[in-house]
Amino acid sequence: MKLKFDKRGKTQPDPFIFRDDNGKLYLYATGFRGVQAYSADRIDGVWHYEGMVLRIPRGKRYWAPSMLKHEGKYYLYFSYHVPRMFEHMHVAVSDSPLGPFTNITKLYERFTIDSHAVKTEAGLFLFYAENNENCGRAGTRVFVDKLLDPLTPANFCKEVVSPTRDEEITGEREGKPWHTVEGPFYIRKDGWQYVMYSGGAFTDDTYHIGYAAAKTDEEELTKIEFEKFAPVGDFRPVMATNEREEGVGHHSVIEIDGEFYAVYHARDIGKRQESDYKEVRTARFCKLKVENGVITAEQE
Repeated sequence: MKLKFDKRGKTQPDPFIFRDDNGKLYLYATGFRGVQAYSADRIDGVWHYEGMVLRIPRGKRYWAPSMLKHEGKYYLYFSYHVPRMFEHMHVAVSDSPLGPFTNITKLYERFTIDSHAVKTEAGLFLFYAENNENCGRAGTRVFVDKLLDPLTPANFCKEVVSPTRDEEITGEREGKPWHTVEGPFYIRKDGWQYVMYSGGAFTDDTYHIGYAAAKTDEEELTKIEFEKFAPVGDFRPVMATNEREEGVGHHSVIEIDGEFYAVYHARDIGKRQESDYKEVRTARFCKLKVENGVITAEQE
């Protein structure tokens, strides 16, 4: 189901949903000129366009923003591009979920995207994606790092979700297949912990949302061995192209009244075949069933 927006003509790639302590909902999305933000009182209500809440001189391609509230401050994680620096992870801080954001801090001196910062009893952790070329299935994959504080990574980076399938191939580099597993989002329920992700090329029907899971009470997330739900010879993603939409991928999750909802981007089916098509990925949502180590989408 598509989210409803009060401003037409906007797109919401890589939507990240955040709920403040007062119940107000916020949505942050990738933008070429800055981080886009929206607000709403209900997930199925009307989302108000709040504009660009973060822009940096000469910056462009503000990629996959995410939000963490910690000790009364709001931390906006994002990657962006300036000359000689392509998509390095940064964080900025504010007293409001809509900014102004200051104290912009670079977290890593390398390509790092698609953040999700989380808190457990063991502290703060950051899930994100970066490349690994020195392995059997080279490409982008999901890592987790501990944060010493919201602005300081420990740089103890552990690979937690890796490419394992041909459906995750997105092209070639130096004559070899290149894979993409990115867009992590962490959730937990009933003794199970999950890392969801996007896999494959957004231009292909095999672009999808999957997950890895672990049954454990471990709070130190860098110590958990997540097992990817990818049966050999059986491609069963949580979500992918269906009869209504394609390009189903990069998402976030929110729990409301005990129910989990995925907010993801997709485009209406068949649009890419139109001669005048321009890439339009808009935010949609659906309920997730999370039970006994298995995640399924209850799409209408």
